[in-house]
Order: sequence, then C-alpha cells, then structure tokens
Amino acid sequence: MANRPMAPHLQIWKWGPHMAVSILHRITGDGLALVGLGVLLWWLGAMAAGAEAYAVFAEAMGSPLGLVVLVGLSWAFFSHMMSGLRHFVLDIGAGYELDTNKTWSILAPLLGILLTAGFWALILLR
Repeated sequence: MANRPMAPHLQIWKWGPHMAVSILHRITGDGLALVGLGVLLWWLGAMAAGAEAYAVFAEAMGSPLGLVVLVGLSWAFFSHMMSGLRHFVLDIGAGYELDTNKTWSILAPLLGILLTAGFWALILLR
C-alpha cells in the first residue's frame, strides 16, 4: 500500500466560532423550513377555514408554548439572516482574515439575539 497523505479530519482541526456559526446557519435554515412552513400553512389554513379556525390558531400562538415557537422562529430567522450575510461577504472573497472571520462569527449570532429582542420589544410594547 502506498504512503499517501491522509485528508484532514475533525481530530486535526480546532473548533472555532466560524465552525459553530456555520453549523448554526444550517440548523436555523432547517428549522425555518420545517417549523416555519408548518406554522405558515396552519395560519393560511386557519384564515381560509373561517373565524372559528383562526381563533383556535390565534389562541394556540398566543399561549406560552405558541409564543416560544414564534420567538424561536424569529430568532432562527434573524440568526440565519446574520450568518447568511456573513457567508455572502465570504462568497465575494472578503472577510477571510482570521481576526475578521472570528469577530463576525461571534457577532452574527449575537446580532440575531439583539434583533430578535428588538423585534419582540417592538411588537409587545405597542
């Protein structure tokens, strides 16, 4: 058997924020696709079915569990958007410097949390 070099694997690479935010980007995208689509279809179906069905939907989404789902969806949206903007900048060839990449990898989820808090503050304080 030839002495070929092995491909790098997870035992060689150090985990960093850039890896975590990339994985989080995939998880939030999947969550938005699965849970968000379910809530959207339920909402559309409830609107089409009439006032009673919509009242059931509104009551479910206004419950504590429903609010957790809605806040989670909005957090997933804003976090996915921030990490998507980070990936967009990387795709155009910028932001590959180690310090810049690490900074934006840390800021992307934090900005998602801040935007979620601001969004819900705007909704609840009106």
